[in-house]
Amino acid sequence: MVHLWVRAEERPNEERVGLTPEGAARLRADGIAVTVEDSPRRAIAIDGYRAAGCAIAPAGSWRTAPHDALVFGLKELPEDGTPLVHRHIMFGHAFKGQPAGRVLLDRFRAGGGALYDLEYLVDPQGRRVAAFGYWAGYAGAAVAVKCWAAQARGSLAGPVAPVAGRDALLDDLRADLAGVPAPDVLVIGALGRVGRGASDLCAALGLPVTRWDMAETAHGGPFPQVLAHGIFLNCILAQPGCPVFVAADAGGAERALRVIGDIACDPTSDFSPIKVYDRVTDWAAPALRVHDAPVLDVTAIDNLPSLLPVEASEDFAAQLLPHLAALDRIGEGVWGRARAEFDSHVGGTA
Repeated sequence: MVHLWVRAEERPNEERVGLTPEGAARLRADGIAVTVEDSPRRAIAIDGYRAAGCAIAPAGSWRTAPHDALVFGLKELPEDGTPLVHRHIMFGHAFKGQPAGRVLLDRFRAGGGALYDLEYLVDPQGRRVAAFGYWAGYAGAAVAVKCWAAQARGSLAGPVAPVAGRDALLDDLRADLAGVPAPDVLVIGALGRVGRGASDLCAALGLPVTRWDMAETAHGGPFPQVLAHGIFLNCILAQPGCPVFVAADAGGAERALRVIGDIACDPTSDFSPIKVYDRVTDWAAPALRVHDAPVLDVTAIDNLPSLLPVEASEDFAAQLLPHLAALDRIGEGVWGRARAEFDSHVGGTA
């Protein structure tokens, strides 16, 4: 019998989960054993999983789970250097040369476990089968609007925290915008999941939105239109061939641009399209001031969907559930391709 072990997330400000109680009930009906670790921070209460018939375990007990259990989480594991003996399903961020990723792969080598990276669960055409992109865009746009409103009042945006849901977030943003000029917004990458989420947030607030995608950026730049908008939301991944949207010297240029929301959030990449900053921001300090006169703030948080943990969890879990139901064929399909990606970096037969 396949045994799926849903661990409690240990990263601060992470309340999402990749399996809902309804999904757990379906997996159990299909013959998959499901254990869910208790977590006071998870956006979906443990009672629903208990009612679905799941076994409930203490937070962090995945370390001593049965060797054949598949340990399922979203964000990174604590960096304690211990060997990893289980098969893990999570976002590993380990296959693109990231320093922390190399350490993670060494832990799998030492323990004989394996990583099924959620980013590399792809169909035969290479398209991801489950992603948080829409809610990353929605939340990223929200934080950028908060930065705009704080800046308009002469301050830097303060800490942000998960909210109860979309309606609560919109009410909060309307209060932030009360009495300040409404920004016009440029979204680049508007046809993708991330861009649609960002555009929908702006539309829900009644903000004027210019939507760009490949057709508008194909000429490679420069892009003076970016500097003509109050807020620019980047929803394009940094990769070879990506054009520069905001040059390193843009801070001192004549511009209407006051806030950049780098939702794709990869400032250390050589291919980053935004050159005015070099480090991510976080929940405690969401805005980085990169120029003073005129003011220019950048926000770039790398776990944005956690701002709306319930909606993000339900959406992602619904996308992933059909593939979790196929874990009895883990050597095939999306799981087989994910394992091949891991083996190409590490090898092994766990």
